[in-house]
Amino acid sequence: MGINAVFEALSHPVRRKVLALLKSGPKSAGELADHFALSRPTLSVHFAKLKEADLVAVERQGTSLIYHLNTSVLEQALADVLSLREEK
Repeated sequence: MGINAVFEALSHPVRRKVLALLKSGPKSAGELADHFALSRPTLSVHFAKLKEADLVAVERQGTSLIYHLNTSVLEQALADVLSLREEK
């Protein structure tokens, strides 16, 4: 995915909070949902946006979906933004 998808995903506070929660390590969808007063379908849409932007990776463990933070995509997006500054 491109930088536009990354910034679109980062534009919503719920998605930013999900990423912040994942900084401490992988979490199941249920563990993440416990931090929000939102319906599961609404959270599923947010999780999908993060996946589309490659900001998270998902693995299935039994019946659970485990989300992992993909820091390399965040690092690349930051590098891309910083490179704009250098092009003056």
